[in-house]
Amino acid sequence: MNKSRLTNIVFAGHLLFFALVIIGVIPRSLVPYETGLLALFLIVMPLEEGLVFFVRSIPLFIAIPLTAGYDNLNMWRIFSGIIFLKFIISDLEFLKNLKFIRSRIAKVLLILLGLAFLSLWNAEDPITGLKRIIYFINTALIGIVIAHYAVREEYIKRLIKNIVVPIIIVSVVGIIQVFSTYFIDIYQFMRLWGEEIQLRLFGTEWSYIAVNLGNTWFAYYGEQLSLRVFSLFPDSHSFPIFLLLGLPALFAWTIQKPLAKTGYWAMVRTRGLLATIWIPIALLMAILSGTRGIWAAGAGMVIWCSLIWLYFRYRADRESRNIFACLSSYLVIFFILFLVAFPIFSSPQFLLSKGDSSLFERRIRSIIDFGETSNSQRLAIWHDSLKSIARHPLKGIGIGNFPVVLDQDIRLARAGSSAHNLYLHIAAEMGIFALLAAIYFLWLALKRVLNHFIKSTGTFFRAYYGGLLITLPWILAYSLTDVALFDERALLLFVVTLGIIFSND
Repeated sequence: MNKSRLTNIVFAGHLLFFALVIIGVIPRSLVPYETGLLALFLIVMPLEEGLVFFVRSIPLFIAIPLTAGYDNLNMWRIFSGIIFLKFIISDLEFLKNLKFIRSRIAKVLLILLGLAFLSLWNAEDPITGLKRIIYFINTALIGIVIAHYAVREEYIKRLIKNIVVPIIIVSVVGIIQVFSTYFIDIYQFMRLWGEEIQLRLFGTEWSYIAVNLGNTWFAYYGEQLSLRVFSLFPDSHSFPIFLLLGLPALFAWTIQKPLAKTGYWAMVRTRGLLATIWIPIALLMAILSGTRGIWAAGAGMVIWCSLIWLYFRYRADRESRNIFACLSSYLVIFFILFLVAFPIFSSPQFLLSKGDSSLFERRIRSIIDFGETSNSQRLAIWHDSLKSIARHPLKGIGIGNFPVVLDQDIRLARAGSSAHNLYLHIAAEMGIFALLAAIYFLWLALKRVLNHFIKSTGTFFRAYYGGLLITLPWILAYSLTDVALFDERALLLFVVTLGIIFSND
């Protein structure tokens, strides 16, 4: 049997198993057995098939119930290790010559790793910090393999196409989630999505936190509430990041043929409607997540895209300018889609009528209302973070130990205790030098994306890297207000994207 076809069959079986588990038809006790079978598949199949399966399955990885007290180890952590070990065994020269260390990218990452270990010196709970380091190493493994193994353009193209699959899956689940709010009340919703689906996805500990301590699933105004779509994610912040990371793959998949035509208007007129419809659906789901930072960063991208287009006017050919202008036009669609989101947010969800239809409007206005509760709390957290950085500028307070900054229990890191700013969070936990190294790494990534876009010849890759020129800065701008990029599903796709960006480096 064709190996690619076998991968499709195994993925279809996993998708079916996943669906039956999260809706409760199949007991969680079978998850360890399926994990074992999938691990065997990854061991036996060629590395390129294992990578494709992994990329497709990112939002479909679930927690393994190993014991009654430990049921939150996610299967992706085992699979990424298997794929990395297969890569090392198949290419021992990778370790023998240590050529990868000569790369600027590798040097920056090794510096960050060293600073992470150094920060443990100040950590109140070094064990929690060590677990955090292991988590980041675990996620990085898949990116390392992609960066060094994906050397053929055809295979890179295949990986990019397979990013489309999870984006469509989480978008469809998001649509189902929205529809469910019109047929069940808030208590039934919390029982279904919080006590059942979230438990089966992420384990008992997270389910308890989400149901009893707090979540980001609803927008509240008095007695009125609306769903903030979170799909198969633990919160409504990492969901839109995942969508934005996958959007360039949708661009490459759906509009590569129209982009081959010359002239901006010719590109716009000839887009294939059936496939392209997934782009506005993904953008609408990002809006319906209710994440105001994503909305605000989207507005900032208008300025960013204008600057990039001006740069291309003098440094790139006409085709590059037309392609980027075509891709940038989706920002217009993003803002038009707020007209679609408005009646959804304002509609009577959870079998409750709304006193008025201004909930969505007030949530938009609250972006610049510094007296609004979440905004004022965020400002207070930023203030405390800056004070902590001033006290511990070199080594921080220890990776994974951010709750110490707010005089909270370390265990609240699992519940979302953070600086609500990715850059302040890094500096507070690991020191200013770690922040500078992280910023330099992100700058290298953006620079590499720009070079790929200008030098690529095929319309597929130009669409992908042109899309990343929009969505990657979008995510980095949003990260000024949150650290959701570190959530496992978003981080995995981010690492996969970085692997593609730095392939052949």
